[in-house]
Parts: sequence; structure tokens; C-alpha cells
Amino acid sequence: MKVLQNIKRSLLVVHFWAPWAPQCAQMNDVMAELAKEQPQVSFVKLEAEAVPEVSEKYEISSVPTFLFFKNSQKIDRLDGAHAPELTKKVQRHASSGSFPPSGNEHPKEDLNLRLKKLTHAAPCMLFMKGTPQEPRCGFSKQMVEILNKHSIQFGSFDVFSDAEVRQGLKTYSNWPTYPQLYVSGELIGGLDIIKELEASDELDTICPKAPKLEERLKVLTNKASVMLFMKGNKQEAKCGFSKQILEILNNTGVEYETFDILEDEEVRQGLKTYSNWPTYPQLYVKGELVGGLDIVKELRDNGELLPVLKGEN
Repeated sequence: MKVLQNIKRSLLVVHFWAPWAPQCAQMNDVMAELAKEQPQVSFVKLEAEAVPEVSEKYEISSVPTFLFFKNSQKIDRLDGAHAPELTKKVQRHASSGSFPPSGNEHPKEDLNLRLKKLTHAAPCMLFMKGTPQEPRCGFSKQMVEILNKHSIQFGSFDVFSDAEVRQGLKTYSNWPTYPQLYVSGELIGGLDIIKELEASDELDTICPKAPKLEERLKVLTNKASVMLFMKGNKQEAKCGFSKQILEILNNTGVEYETFDILEDEEVRQGLKTYSNWPTYPQLYVKGELVGGLDIVKELRDNGELLPVLKGEN
């Protein structure tokens, strides 16, 4: 019976999200509910732009995106904020036991493998009571405040969502309390140690920092081969110029992604300086600025738009 429980517990759901995307916040709420309903499933959040190597490896081109892993293998994915579909996939994969190669494998080994995977889920991983948005103990709250104050990028795991991880990690790391902070899979320590590192100015050298605005803009402009920064999104333009450029792009049949600058004031202002282009919409191909609506219209009228979008020009 114990072996079967461990098999079921091997499902890991990773949510690639972004703080600027409101649909990600909604899906985080959905995940929190699913975690209560499916205590045998591990749920992890990764900020997509903070881990570009991981996002690139798994071809994460938009948020939210969910990847499903069993026994260290990727078995499924879901792109977009589809709560019913996420629920369905979690239920299906959680109930379909994926058996390890050997029936004699010790359950503890399975758990250790899972803990190794979880501690490596992000360059900086915090195991805490609750979530960064809603810490459920004073120590976890203080830890989150320190990390945020230093602009440290971190993934998190709610130990209340999984009793097996909560107990197992204490033995795995030989550390009896929470929160616990890991960098590159190695335990740094709990709140007291983090406070000491902060006091000695060592914390900033140990933990990965959140990307600076320029780095973030570089990642965003390269998020898809063709990237449109606009007011609104593909489904609903919120200004006439953005609406016109959507119609032109849709007529080309070329795939593209959009970013709603109304959702993120930092990006909205920063991109004007980054690209030296004062207005929106702005169209990028392979990270390079093509221009705004007037230039896109000119390219279309000259028959040059399609080669430009395909990166041939």
C-alpha cells in the first residue's frame, strides 16, 4: 500500500508564471485548491523570466504554462489559463499510477529522488509554510520579506500542501524546522542563518537576483520570434492603432505573441527607452525592433512585411 502511495505521489506539476500576468494569479488560486484536493501531487511555481534556461529548454513561450512530470519524465503540458483542463489533467495523471522500473525499489529512494528534484526546481528554492503571497507562519513571512527586500528571485513550495515532503525534507537536509532556503539544490539554512548572511552582506552574493529591467526587456522582446507590445491582447485590442496592427498581422498567417503594456507600467515606460521608440504598438522580430503601425503598414504595402516577419530581411 505504501509503495502505491509513493507511486501516486510522484506527479509533479510545475507552473511557469509571471507576476505581471493577472491570469497567472488566477491559476495560482486554482493550483492552491487542487493542492488541497490532491495532497499526493506536488505543485511548484517558477517565474518563467527568472529561469530563462529552464524556460528555453521546455519551450515556454507564454504564461501561464503547466508542465507535468512523473518519475523525472515530462508527460504532459498545458498552455494558457484553462482551469477546467488543468483540473482534468491533474486528476487524470494523479490517478494513473506510473510504476518504477523495479518493483523492489525502496519507497524512501523514491522520496529522496523527489526531494532532490524539488530542491533543484529553481536556482533559489524556499520551502515554507504557506505561499509568498500568504505566508502561514511568522518565520516564513520574515524570510519572504528579506528575499523580496534584496530583489532575490526564488521559487517556493508550501510544506503544508504535502506531509511527505514536510517530514522527509527534515531528514534529507538534516534540518528540523521551516522555512528552509536552497540555492542550486544545496541547503543554505533557515531564518536565523539568512538574517546572519544579510547582516554580513553575503546574502546578495549567494542568492540569484531578480533580473534588472533591461535584462527583463531583452527576455520579453525575445519571448517569441515575432513579438507585439500593444494596448490589450490578441483577443481584445484597447486602442485603434493596436487593433489595426493585429488585423495586419493576422492577415499574414504568421504566428506571433503579444504583451499587454497596460498590465505592466515598468515595461510600458522602460521599453520606450530600451527601444528608443516613444509610442505603442511596437513590433519586434527576433528581439529587434521593426517599428510601429506606420512602418508595418509601409512594409505591407511594399510587399516586404512577410519576409521581415519570417526573419528573411
